[in-house]
Amino acid sequence: MKNFHSMKIYFPAILLGILVLSCTKNFDKINQDPTKPTNVTPAQLITGIERTASDIMYSGGVNYNIGMLYAQYFSQTQTETQSQYQLDEAANNLLWTSYSVPLSNIQELLRINQLRPEPASGNQNAIVKILEAWIYSVLTDTYGNIPYSEALKGDQLILTSKYDDSKSVYDGLIASLNAQINALDATYGSFRSGELIYQGDINKWKKLANALKIRIGLRMVNADAVKAKQIIEEASANTFTSSADDARFPYLAVAPDQFPYNDQDGAAISNQYFVSATLVDFMKETNDPRLPMYAREAPASNTIVGKPYGLGSFTNINEYSRGSGKVYSTTFPGYIISYAEVQFALAEAAARGFNVGDDAATFYANGVRASMKFWGVDDASATTFLSENPYDAANWKNIIGTQKWVALYNQGLQGWFERTRLDFKKPDGTAFFRAPNTILDPSVSFVPFRITYPIGEKSNNAENYNQAASAMGGDTKGFKLWWQQ
Repeated sequence: MKNFHSMKIYFPAILLGILVLSCTKNFDKINQDPTKPTNVTPAQLITGIERTASDIMYSGGVNYNIGMLYAQYFSQTQTETQSQYQLDEAANNLLWTSYSVPLSNIQELLRINQLRPEPASGNQNAIVKILEAWIYSVLTDTYGNIPYSEALKGDQLILTSKYDDSKSVYDGLIASLNAQINALDATYGSFRSGELIYQGDINKWKKLANALKIRIGLRMVNADAVKAKQIIEEASANTFTSSADDARFPYLAVAPDQFPYNDQDGAAISNQYFVSATLVDFMKETNDPRLPMYAREAPASNTIVGKPYGLGSFTNINEYSRGSGKVYSTTFPGYIISYAEVQFALAEAAARGFNVGDDAATFYANGVRASMKFWGVDDASATTFLSENPYDAANWKNIIGTQKWVALYNQGLQGWFERTRLDFKKPDGTAFFRAPNTILDPSVSFVPFRITYPIGEKSNNAENYNQAASAMGGDTKGFKLWWQQ
């Protein structure tokens, strides 16, 4: 099992990031600076941008020690400090390198296209700006206020950047996505090679931009329903229409191009995580046919048994189930956003009375079926599941919330964000999540709403860090972000 993150995958990316950082100095003077390299092509850069961004999001630390645990998909085994909300600072630092590697490489690609424009440059720029919006959206949903408007400008890059408040970042992301949708022009090409998510397909990138708008709009729906409605209704007219539109980085079966946290030989099962009882018990209650695809049988009983979240001590490591072979597959995709997620989002939008082109029950069924198909469940079993777990307009929040959460399995950060945003319960109204037996962070009463900034920010960017922390009432995990209020 690759623990935390494969150095074979990430080390070259760090080197590329260092090279890019060194060549983006005096960015605003690119036309006058003859020292800047021009031999790196956009096709080479886009591969690294997509790859490193996905590698960071799906590293063992970020996806598992933060996302999967905070979403409560997983429980830890013998060491439960992250389940008890002691932050994995190595994972925290890794997520923050989104600035110094993929986001910085995006700036380098834009610089090269400004220096050597060609007919495809406009579409290339729009594509990487869509990726930029995705990365920033994850960062602001994780931390709250973040470096944004000045994050990649000037000689110091992110080291002395001001922090923008999360609401302003959201406004900027929507404005940027709208601009990229307008800029994308199918008359011209984009990337002739190197772009691995959609192979440069302009129409699919437009759909992705709208899918991200739907996600962002829905995340802010409790804070600004009027604006969210406008964003979602507008985006729903041209977004994903099937799982063929899924935005996901394609990992391969062979090293070093594998899913960052995987079970290479099919036998070495991770001893760090069990599947949580929260997930297993609910899937059993709903007769969910995905359960055998989500979890292995516990060796002691030959049945699937989830460990209560944050339980602490236990007697036998073989009494609980670990994630399935597919969860740890070398080829598990690095999702940006899926058709299933978009359908659940539109189901919620329709339930709230938004005009998104169809009714909530249809979108809900589409989301369930798409998730079932991805995990290998046949149509007949999906139909049976839907008949036993139908959409209920009077209980839409709990019905959609629980099934969307189940469908986001192995996309830890997004599952965590949905948990804190919607605060759903089981369909029968009983509590869905449980608090750990011990909480190591006094600012957290039940679940973290954000994570604290990397420790280095306190010294490297002290003035701006202090201003950001003060604006949020302190740099704590217990602070609710503006869209969670």
